[in-house]
Amino acid sequence: MGNSVERGFEKTLFASRWLMAPMYFGLVIALAMLVFVFGHELLAYLPQAPKMGADKVILVVLTLIDLTLAGNLLLIVLFSGYESFVSRMDVAEADERLGWMGTVDFSGLKMKLIASIVAISAIHLLKRFMEIGKGGKDFASEELLWMVAIHMVFVLSGVLMAAMDWMTAQAKKK
Repeated sequence: MGNSVERGFEKTLFASRWLMAPMYFGLVIALAMLVFVFGHELLAYLPQAPKMGADKVILVVLTLIDLTLAGNLLLIVLFSGYESFVSRMDVAEADERLGWMGTVDFSGLKMKLIASIVAISAIHLLKRFMEIGKGGKDFASEELLWMVAIHMVFVLSGVLMAAMDWMTAQAKKK
């Protein structure tokens, strides 16, 4: 009897992974929101393009890149997380399946996540620096200092995560 109770409990635990499915669907909705914001930004600035200077165009492009990186990040989390923790995706044809699908482990997911966060932070910081003195947007030096400090925390976190992964890989080789 104890063995069947244990087996039933383990099956229930294993099936509980499906409780994550609505969260991944929520991320699909978040991706749709990013697409909407991207389209809104693009349509808002398109009519202004003939009157924009190079600096303004660069700021718009950086905003669009920022949104694209956030979308890429969502896709990575969606696909990798779903395949790692819920179920293998059998929807794509072999030639259509993305090369990294099914190969990104939790460590790789962490590194892609922190790399995306660092890139998004760097783009946001660059946009702020480019806005200094333009269009009445002046930022307090304290605000910029905090932004640089936070960005550096992201960079340092990425370096430390990479170092920990490297040390773990070295320990496994022994």
